[in-house]
Amino acid sequence: MTQTGYSPQAPGKLQRKALSFSPADLIKIEPLSPDNSHFPLVIKPAVKGVDLPTWAEMSRSWIQSQLLEHGAILFRDFAVPSVEVFQQTIAAIATEAMEYRYRASPRSQVAERIYTSTDYPADQSIFPHNEHAYSPTFPLKIFFYCQTPAQQGGETPIGSSRQVLARIDSEIRDRFIAKQILYVRNFGDGFGLPWQTVFQTTDPAVVDAYCQQQGVETEWKSGDRLRTRQIGPAIVAHPQTGSPVWFNHATFFHVSTLPEAIRTPLLANFADLDLPTQTFYGDGTAIEPDVIEHLRRAYQHTTIAFPWQSGDIVLLDNMLAIHGRQPFVGPRQVLVGMAEPYSPNHSLARVTEGEH
Repeated sequence: MTQTGYSPQAPGKLQRKALSFSPADLIKIEPLSPDNSHFPLVIKPAVKGVDLPTWAEMSRSWIQSQLLEHGAILFRDFAVPSVEVFQQTIAAIATEAMEYRYRASPRSQVAERIYTSTDYPADQSIFPHNEHAYSPTFPLKIFFYCQTPAQQGGETPIGSSRQVLARIDSEIRDRFIAKQILYVRNFGDGFGLPWQTVFQTTDPAVVDAYCQQQGVETEWKSGDRLRTRQIGPAIVAHPQTGSPVWFNHATFFHVSTLPEAIRTPLLANFADLDLPTQTFYGDGTAIEPDVIEHLRRAYQHTTIAFPWQSGDIVLLDNMLAIHGRQPFVGPRQVLVGMAEPYSPNHSLARVTEGEH
């Protein structure tokens, strides 16, 4: 990048002088707080007027290497003014955003493949998780954009998946590696998302075809209701680093993780196999309550939270970083885009016992 300036020569004359800048000259890296300099990596403009999409496109390889090292990047003070600039930033770093399909959370689409983060009531928190970790195909990157920060609360806690794995007892890790995880989901019983929203179709044949392609078993019940089952790994190898990552929805989808006000009526009305979502060991046996609680603590002890600022963009390596949501007061608009769909079953062997 060059900028034209002037240098004095003979009296009364000016000569144009080319000033060269590298992308690194245009940004600065600062710690999130005095006691946290590593996660997330915080990148800010070093000079006024840096266009984030343009800078990101020139710095794509460097951003990727930093993302693999840190797991999360916060772009702050770039004055991102609109959803369109958010879309351009995603395209500059990770090609275009992907469609949100095989859904688990209610979202509203606000632009092409850009969605509200999650349309849960403001007084509810969302437990930390990796996006789409239950799905055979999931995004490798997820982007959050703050248009309007809440008046109070509304933080998006993030944490390191590598730290989650390190906190899990080795005997529990071995058990999940050997047994894997069974996900059971039920649609059409009056709780959770309808299957038409989850699969973005009203045709059961389209659902069956998609699920068959993804390795998900479908069972159509009376009254246009649907049950799906699938078995997935607890630990997956990261496609770039090859390192094992705790990556699943065993905790997030388990009924005991829900707030009591939601959990109690569900358990009063449904058997385990009929709950909107429930997880088991891959052989169909129940995951012990103390194991689920151990996993919840591993997630909760690794997360940090910081107040959103208008124009912030957070980029997560979806396998290396978890995210959640805190309750909030007042209007809040945090948008999300997902990119780089990935299917471990199709291109990378799962982690097996002894490789962790």
